[in-house]
Amino acid sequence: MNVFKKIFTHSRPQEGGIFFDKIHKILGFKPANIDFYHKAFTHRSSNKQDAKGNPVNYERLEFLGDAMLSSVIAAHLFNVVPSGDEGYLTKMRSKIVSREHLNELGRDLNLVEFVDSKVPLQNFGDNIHGNVFEALIGAIFLDKGYVYCEKFIHKRVIEPYVDIAKLEGKVISYKSLVIEWCQKEKKTFHYETFDDNSITGQRFFGVKLRIDDKIVAKARATSKKKAEEIASKRAFYAFQEKMDQKK
Repeated sequence: MNVFKKIFTHSRPQEGGIFFDKIHKILGFKPANIDFYHKAFTHRSSNKQDAKGNPVNYERLEFLGDAMLSSVIAAHLFNVVPSGDEGYLTKMRSKIVSREHLNELGRDLNLVEFVDSKVPLQNFGDNIHGNVFEALIGAIFLDKGYVYCEKFIHKRVIEPYVDIAKLEGKVISYKSLVIEWCQKEKKTFHYETFDDNSITGQRFFGVKLRIDDKIVAKARATSKKKAEEIASKRAFYAFQEKMDQKK
């Protein structure tokens, strides 16, 4: 954490400093109010407060950034896919702003290097990457307004990552596909979840997916949701030929 403290300590002026320079490089423009960006990388564990006693962390900016991202992506899809109906546009937007994709975006920019936290970064899950990416977008909106926010999303999200043809074939949730197939085929299914802790003490969850009372896939992960999705993905590939025939 000494490195992070050093970055923050030497970057409080509106211009100059390591933090300002690195944020400037990521954004492609100079921040007008660097304090918004400090807040975008402040974790709640820091226990910081403003002059009125309100908590200072990235969670509110994350909420704002999520709304801005959804708005810009929705407008882009509306313009580039004139034949898409509401259901299609909603599904495509969900693929672009999925938690998995946002985490990828945050990792690519290495945003965690700026996080100010009393918790060791290795203790955070993957979602920290997407959370601070959304908070960064929220900070841009407050600092420079919608137009700059839109330009940043086009540069960092739409241009390098949004390929309509590829997204149309991208699966958002293997669990949803498996459940939908089971329901159509009138098959029973059940996700059996249990604690599967390792000898290191880290908590894991194990999942057994039963279809028609037969175990078809197993998985383990650091959350029930992840374990169920991995098991579903394995089941999907095991039954893919049969599923494809029913489409």
